[in-house]
Amino acid sequence: MRREGYEVAVSKPEVILKTIDGILKEPIEEVVCSVPNDYSGTVINKLNLRKGQMIDIQDEGSYSRIIYHVPTRGLLGYRSEFINDTKGEGVMVHKFLDYEEYRGEIPGRLNGVLISCDNGKAMTYALWNIQERGQLFISPQTEVYEGMIIGMASKNMDMEVNPIKNKKMSAVRSTGNDEAMKLVPPKILSLEEALEFINDDELVEITPDAIRLRKKYLTNLDRRRHMRELNKAEEA
Repeated sequence: MRREGYEVAVSKPEVILKTIDGILKEPIEEVVCSVPNDYSGTVINKLNLRKGQMIDIQDEGSYSRIIYHVPTRGLLGYRSEFINDTKGEGVMVHKFLDYEEYRGEIPGRLNGVLISCDNGKAMTYALWNIQERGQLFISPQTEVYEGMIIGMASKNMDMEVNPIKNKKMSAVRSTGNDEAMKLVPPKILSLEEALEFINDDELVEITPDAIRLRKKYLTNLDRRRHMRELNKAEEA
């Protein structure tokens, strides 16, 4: 596959639900966390938001041992958050426990994404302006295309941006401005992090050379049309 240059598009992992005796049930996992006391409140809050139920908490000196029962779908995408929330000092292990009654909707990713609206090579000037709107996933000269996700937005909404827009040329070079145009290093997502990050309307593209994120519907028109169809289906 590497020699042939295959590309694979992977959607967000889905948890298998079951109807048992007429009741919708979902897989529940036992989660055991060992975290510094300073971060235990954040971890507890996050697990509560993900429909977890606290089973036990124990004081182990400067650390807390926290046991939760959490829906499997609530753990999707949480590992990276856990590492960030505990500054890499926390340890989390989990295992399948049982199927229990469905616990309701779980809030998804809070941030939107930065979506390329054009095709071409990303330019430093464009990314320098875009980085004020969120965290970039790409660097200059990266090949981008319409519908490709190039970063995470700082707001709870998707934003279309043009990463290939270059600075207008002039006869006078402003040395001070050019030197000040420094980019924050992009966040390079691993495959696991990319799968944790995406929403239901997004895909991870896996190639021998790169891991990219994209919207399922690449054009703005197609995305709007799809949203209208979803809204009609919900109203029906």
